[in-house]
Amino acid sequence: MRSFIVGTAGHVDHGKTLLVKALTGIDTDRLKEEKDRGISIDLGFAFLDLPGGKRAGIVDVPGHERFIKNMLAGAGGMDMVVMVIAADEGVMPQTREHLDIIQLLQIGHGVVALTKVDLVDQEWLALVKEEVLEFLKGTVLEGAPLIEVSSVTGQGIADLKAELSRLAGRVERRFSAGPMRLPVDRVFSVTGFGTVATGTLVSGTASVGDPVEVMPQGLSSRIRNIHVHGKKTERAEAGQRVALNITGLEVEQIPRGSVIAAPGHLKPTFRMDVRLVLLQGAKTLKNRARVRVYLGTAEIFGRVRLLDRDELEPGQWAYVQLELEEPAVAVRGDRFVIRSYSPMRTVGGGSVIDTGPVKHRRYRKDVLESIATKERGTPGELVRQVLNGRPAMLTAGEIARTAEIDGRETEATLAGLVQSGEVVRLEGDGAGYYLSGELYRKWSAEVVRLLADYHREYPLREGYPKEELRSRRFGDLNSRQFQLLLQAMEADGIIRSGPKTVSDPAFEPGPGPGLEAKLAVVESKYRESAMQPPSWDDAAAAAGIEHPLAGEVLHFLTRQGVLVKVAEDLYFHASALAGAKVRLAEIFEAGREITVGEARDIFNTSRKYTLPLLEYFDREKITRRVGDLRVPGARLKG
Repeated sequence: MRSFIVGTAGHVDHGKTLLVKALTGIDTDRLKEEKDRGISIDLGFAFLDLPGGKRAGIVDVPGHERFIKNMLAGAGGMDMVVMVIAADEGVMPQTREHLDIIQLLQIGHGVVALTKVDLVDQEWLALVKEEVLEFLKGTVLEGAPLIEVSSVTGQGIADLKAELSRLAGRVERRFSAGPMRLPVDRVFSVTGFGTVATGTLVSGTASVGDPVEVMPQGLSSRIRNIHVHGKKTERAEAGQRVALNITGLEVEQIPRGSVIAAPGHLKPTFRMDVRLVLLQGAKTLKNRARVRVYLGTAEIFGRVRLLDRDELEPGQWAYVQLELEEPAVAVRGDRFVIRSYSPMRTVGGGSVIDTGPVKHRRYRKDVLESIATKERGTPGELVRQVLNGRPAMLTAGEIARTAEIDGRETEATLAGLVQSGEVVRLEGDGAGYYLSGELYRKWSAEVVRLLADYHREYPLREGYPKEELRSRRFGDLNSRQFQLLLQAMEADGIIRSGPKTVSDPAFEPGPGPGLEAKLAVVESKYRESAMQPPSWDDAAAAAGIEHPLAGEVLHFLTRQGVLVKVAEDLYFHASALAGAKVRLAEIFEAGREITVGEARDIFNTSRKYTLPLLEYFDREKITRRVGDLRVPGARLKG
């Protein structure tokens, strides 16, 4: 059964609650004070089944000026409105304020119910109808059907139901495929079950057992039970009035204004970019004015930062930044209303454009253009804006949340942008990240430049150390993202990636002509000294190699296998060690075991070098120590 929400609106004592009862048989005044005073104070709820398998959830709002904030808590979830105007009084102050709210929230589907027609004559009724039609001109309800009704006699009730059924076909279906989101308008406790929160499910679906988050508090919970219009169900869809029994939380932790949502979907914010429209009858709004912001079911104090002017005149609109005194949650496109701080009057409202902006500098053309793109942009423009505005690699889900567009639409948009080359996709081990093609090309050019400088400064090194490159230039990327970036650059022929270093694909470490001669001197000294090698400092000094280049040369020679480190500050030429190994093999083949003294004679060296050599051969499994003797090691046996 398709569901949608119908809300009432109108002045106090114009018969809204009695009309709902005549339509549905349900008395929505549930509080004792409401019964005693004969007026609605808080929101009331009912439902009405209409022809064609449609069910209207009805939100009955209070009409008294003192309870406008309660009216606003219910208005945000309305798909359609019944503007109630009593025929004996006509348009009254709260009729006007409620219509202003309907206009600001852009509730474009509605019908006008002229109530109490049994109390007036036809001549008076004609005058009231003329007044109402004039009143509605230029608003979202201009041209709305006008039904004459009496909740006492039943006149017009059937016509009103028929009109609601007709209008229901025009109401755009709420998006059930999106993340679940339910602004809380009422919360209470049920013995044996615990906390129950009610509201209109504005997007997504809710199922028993689903994990949820209560925002902006950031509290985790789970759905234990679901009721829709008083009946238990396993699943609720967008557009329905829903009661959620959730686990592990107390009533006090979920005040009206909270939002129950799918985990990870919403982020609390103290700042929002919005389009703000100031009502024609409001006073001039100054920059930094303190206001009451009504968003969803929440009421939050905040200040209005005008970005392109110092004052906003009545009837004008502007891009502004709302600075909130408490955290709030919203998504792009949500409607809001603002009322003056004191005295409390509805003065304007509009739509949310960005829920996570930085604090903008005023009078910046680029800031205003960016907000305009965010407001009116196509999915492609919004995705580009997200990727171009952040030097980072993002998942499709992160992009969807930041751009505040549907996940499936984001995926389709990204696929097209990847195909056109505007966006680069990096994927590995099931992880997919996106970055703008411009950013990828910028990073690639920067890496090419860094490598050229590095190879010029350190021609003997294999390449730029990966971790140093990440920490110095790509610190915002985690290790996985950095590896995917390097893989993409290697696949594009931009770099060569080794186990620990990155280099230009054409680069080979080696000395230039001037250094090559010095390396030849060093190698000659080590080769000639054989088993009694010089210290590295002496060899480097003899070749004219100074610090810090000496360390680079030593690293290069050991990496190339020309010199072998046997112990700390002790290096041998590889050919000398190879000869020593051959000599050991010959002796061991003869069945001999050797002592340190015999090894000294075999190596033709001093005890200073013999012990480090034997310990080196032990580590390399060429020899094995047994007491004071050396016997063949595993590698020599093999």
